[in-house]
Amino acid sequence: MEKKRIHIETLINAPLKTVWEAYNNPDDIVKWNHASDDWHCPSSENDLKVGGKFKNKMAAKDGSFEFDFEGTYTEVTPMNSISYVLGDNRETDIKFKDDNGKTQVIIDFDMEGSNPEDMQRDGWQAILDNFKKHVETKN
Repeated sequence: MEKKRIHIETLINAPLKTVWEAYNNPDDIVKWNHASDDWHCPSSENDLKVGGKFKNKMAAKDGSFEFDFEGTYTEVTPMNSISYVLGDNRETDIKFKDDNGKTQVIIDFDMEGSNPEDMQRDGWQAILDNFKKHVETKN
């Protein structure tokens, strides 16, 4: 079966260095890494290097469900791009681009087979929107 890719992006009103650091710092990740207000990210571990691993615990605030979102980095180019592979072999590519003092974040990821495409796109976009809000209100 051919992998289907999903594309999302946002433009953040902050410099590239600020965006890069907030995207990769576990202290920041736990503040923005959730798709809706009834979920949160209680813990984050991040070893940002090729072969390094990340693990973010995603949990419903009511305690009804939780899972670890984890993977291994396959490419890390500081202030530019990150690629990783998840445990089920789905791949994600993230690009960070300076845009006149703002930062464009572009994510392309392999779709998983159990949820509809629009649900996956909307969920990942909601997390990216939370990230944008976190960075823009942080400073």
